[in-house]
Order: sequence, then structure tokens, then C-alpha cells
Amino acid sequence: MTAVPAPITDGRALVDRAMRVSADRLDPWTRRVVAYHLGWTDEDGRPAAAGGKALRPALALLSARAAGTPQETALPGAVAVEFVHAFSLLHDDIMDGDRTRRHRPAAWTVFGPSAAILGGDALLALSENLLLDEHSRGAHWAARALTAATQRLITGQALDLGFEQRDDVTLDECLAMAADKTGALLACACSIGAMLGEGPARLVTGLTGFGSEMGVAFQLVDDLLGIWGSPDTTGKPVLSDLRARKKSLPVVFALNAGTAESARLAELYARPEQPSEDALEEMARLVEAAGGRDWAAAEADRRVAAAERYLADSGMDDHVRAEFRDIALFVTSRDH
Repeated sequence: MTAVPAPITDGRALVDRAMRVSADRLDPWTRRVVAYHLGWTDEDGRPAAAGGKALRPALALLSARAAGTPQETALPGAVAVEFVHAFSLLHDDIMDGDRTRRHRPAAWTVFGPSAAILGGDALLALSENLLLDEHSRGAHWAARALTAATQRLITGQALDLGFEQRDDVTLDECLAMAADKTGALLACACSIGAMLGEGPARLVTGLTGFGSEMGVAFQLVDDLLGIWGSPDTTGKPVLSDLRARKKSLPVVFALNAGTAESARLAELYARPEQPSEDALEEMARLVEAAGGRDWAAAEADRRVAAAERYLADSGMDDHVRAEFRDIALFVTSRDH
């Protein structure tokens, strides 16, 4: 399993405590759904040890340090971006019909779609309140940035859903969707701590650019794992994205490659019936043969290189820049 960088592990306990305190603002029923989704409890409300990578909160804390302020300055932003991320996953699982999340039944399968939708809505509202409670110029700046990022996330999700109804999705469209659906919130996470610390505009701009590029790299790797990842590490069934016939980045590249494999892949994707296991295996081979796998891996590396150039131009401390770079490398080498 890929080693998790120190910036992610070091602040996890701090953010987790703040998230639990913040979630206590929710009504008991909604909090139960949220606690399960976040891995704090099992379906009966008993303490559990499951959880996500906490990538976005780590980036938020690190961005405060980049601005020369204590990482605690970024704590409201770290919690807020993680709550927005959790909101998106609660809704995403319902829209995609995914029944598993982090090796457990998805929240909507345990509590019902309506409860999961309300849990996501509650987290979205709470995320903004956490920032507005700070009553500072930096908090207002951060709140506006988080709202804009959330709007872009929703736009990206809408585009992704729309792609399911089309057989002519271009690679540029798919990259734009990834920049909205994944890149926008990661860009906000990378800069929100600097905003709360009222850092210089040059730094915030650099961190935003870094996060945007890294977000696309993250989506590229996520799409690779959605086809070739191990269920033991991803927590999702093998070939899950192909089973759902998602227009992920490797698939869209392959469909647009203009090869015989592209044509066969398009034929399999267009079939109305659920694909058999043999068909799924063939789809995976076709995506790889048409160049989708190699292109996605190379494009992820290219995006990380672009992200590092933003860091170089941001004027931050070399040690903090190295920690951001470690997270970027983790994003492209992770196995879950």
C-alpha cells in the first residue's frame, strides 16, 4: 500500500476532533448518517475505525503554514472543505448507484437515499457556517472561495451525468469536467488556509493553481483505479467504472483514439444490457490497447509537473513547498 505523506497523517487527529465537534451542531438523526459516512460509527451507532485519506484537510493546514501562520488558523477551512467533499460523496454514491464506500455499505444503502441526501445537504450548509462564524476578512474570502468551488463541483458532476447520455464526449470536455468536479475543491483546499491567514495574493494564486492541476491528476489516477485498481485497496468492485460504463478519462481517450479497439469499445459501451464479466475484461483490454491507460498515467505526471511549477512561483518556504510536493507525488502513486 502507498505510504501516506507526513503532512496528511500529522494533522489528521486535530482535524478529526474539530470535525466531530462541528458535527454536533446537526440534529441527532442527521448526525448519525454523517457519522457513519465519515467512518466514525457503524450502522448501529457504535464507534468504528474506518475513514478516508483526509487529503483536503491536510492541504488546508499546510496552506496556512505556507502563509506563515499556525496551522490551527486553517482549521475551520480544513473542516469545511472535508464536509463539502463528504457532501459530494454522499450524493455521488446515490447518483451512481454505488453500494460500497471505503469497504463498507454506502450510507444510502443503510439509511435510505432520502436520509443520505439530507445528510449531504446538512454538511454543505454547515461548511459555510463554520467559515462565516470566524468574522474576519480572511474568513469572508475563504467562504466566497468555497462557495465558488462548490458551484464548480456541482457543474462538473452535472457534466459527468450528462456524458452518460452521449456517445460523442471529447477529451477536452472530459478534462474540463474533471477540473470542475475534482480540481475546484482541491484548489480551494490548497489555498483556503492561506486565505484564512490573510496571506499575500501571489501565494493564494500559486496555491490555487497547484491545487487545480493536482485535482486533475487526482481524477486521472482515480479513473485508472476505477478500472485496474484492486478491490482490496480501493474498496470498490473490480472494473467498477466499466461496469457502470462511466465516461472516465482513460475511456474517453480510448474512444477518441480512432483505432479498431476504439470502435469495438464504443460498440460494447452502447449495448443496453449489463455487460458480462467477459465483456468487462474485454473493455479493460480495449481501453489499454487504444492507449487510454498509458495516456492517463502520463497526463497525471504532466499535471503534477505543472502543479510543481506553480509552487516554484508562489514564494513560499522551501520546506513547506517540499511537503506540498510530497502530497502531489502521493496523489499519482497511490493505490486507493
